[in-house]
Amino acid sequence: MARVAILFDNFGPYHLARLTAAAGACDLLAIEIARRSDEYAWDTAPGQLGFQSECLFEGTSSKLDAASIAKRLELVFGRFKPEAVVVPGWASRTSLCSVAWCLKRRLPLVVMSDSQAKDKLRKGWREAVKRQIVGCFSAALAGGIPHADYLAQLGLPRERVFLGYDAVDNSYFAKGAKEVRGQMPEGGGQGTEDGSQRSVVRKKHGLPERFFLVSARFIEEKNLPRLLEAYARYRTLCGQSVVSGPMVPWSLVVLGDGPLRDSLNSQLSILNLHGHVQMPGFKQYPDLPVYYELAEALILPSVSETWGLVVNEAMASGLPVLVSNRCGCAPDLVQEGVNGFTFDPLDVEQLARLMLKMSAFQPFSLSTFGDASRAIISEWGTERFASGLKAAVDKALEVGPLRPSLLQRTVLTALLWR
Repeated sequence: MARVAILFDNFGPYHLARLTAAAGACDLLAIEIARRSDEYAWDTAPGQLGFQSECLFEGTSSKLDAASIAKRLELVFGRFKPEAVVVPGWASRTSLCSVAWCLKRRLPLVVMSDSQAKDKLRKGWREAVKRQIVGCFSAALAGGIPHADYLAQLGLPRERVFLGYDAVDNSYFAKGAKEVRGQMPEGGGQGTEDGSQRSVVRKKHGLPERFFLVSARFIEEKNLPRLLEAYARYRTLCGQSVVSGPMVPWSLVVLGDGPLRDSLNSQLSILNLHGHVQMPGFKQYPDLPVYYELAEALILPSVSETWGLVVNEAMASGLPVLVSNRCGCAPDLVQEGVNGFTFDPLDVEQLARLMLKMSAFQPFSLSTFGDASRAIISEWGTERFASGLKAAVDKALEVGPLRPSLLQRTVLTALLWR
C-alpha cells in the first residue's frame, strides 16, 4: 500500500470516522494541525485510534505562522517519508506549506475540496490566483458533482477528480436511531418498537411530540432569521388549511450556538414563537442520534454551505430532508419528491409551503421518504471516502509530481508569507 500523509485542521468525529476507513486502503499517517478547533466545540479525547497520527500544535491553527508550520511539517514528513501528501483545500498556511514541501521534494499532491463555484461571489483575480495553486495538484478528492466541476473550472482535469470527501459514519447514526427506538444493536438481543422507549427519551430531553430539526452554527451563512420567518408563516398556513381543516403544526428544534443567539431570541419574541421553538444549544456527537430519531424531518436553510454534513447524518438516521439549493450536497443527496425537496433559501414563502407539504404527509409517506434517504446515503459513507482517497492517490502516483512554473512558485511564496 502507498505511504500517504493526510492533513486535517482538527480531528472531529467526522474526520476520525473517515480516517479509520481510509487506514484500510493505504499506509496512512493522519496529521492534525491543531488540537482545538476555532469553529467547533468538539470534545477532544478521541481515545485509541486505528491509524498512525501526529498533532502539530496543541492550541488552534488561527495564528500559526508559516515558519513554525514548515518546521513542524519537516520533522513529521521527514520521519514518515510519504509517497504522496493529501491536503484540505488550498487556503490555509498549513496546506500551502505542505504544497511547498512536496514541490521541493518532487512528491505528488492530492487536494481534498468541497468548494463550489456558487459558495460566494467569485472575483476574477482571486480565481486566477487559485488556478496557480490548483495547478500544483496531481489529483483531487471532491465532495460531489458541483465541487468536481469547480476544480475542473480551476484547471484540474476532470478525470483526475474523484468523489467521496464529505462522508459520515452512516452506521453510527443508523445504530443510534435503532437504540432510541428501543431496539438492541444487531446481534445484541431482542428489543421493542412500541414507542415506549421513544417516549421515555423524548420526555428526558424535553422534546415536543413532532418537530422539524435544524442543526447549525448561529452565523449569518446559516440563514436562521429567514428560517424563523418561514416557520412563523408555516404556522399561519397550518391554521388556514382547507384540505382537512386546520392542521396541528409541528414544532421546531434548532441545535447549535453562536454570535446570533441573542438576536434569534429577540426574533422569537417578536414572532411570538417561544412556545413553539426550542434552541437547546450545541450538542456533542454522542447526543445527536436522539434528536435525529425523534425528529420528523431535517431542514438546512443555509445561503452558503460547501456541503452540509448534517444532511448525511439525518439521511443515515432515516429522515426526509428540506435542503437549500445553495448547499453543496443538494445535487448528490436530495432527490426531489423522493427523499425530500430543495428550495431557494431567500424565498420564505417557498420554504413555509414545503414545511406545510412535509407535515401534511401521512406517516407512511414520511416513512417512504426516510427509507429513500437511507438508500441514497448508503452510497456516501466512509467507505466512499476510503475508496475515493485511494483512487485519487493512485492517480496522483500515476501522474507523478507536477513541475511548477515560475509564476506558480511566486504565487505560492507570496501566499505563504502574506
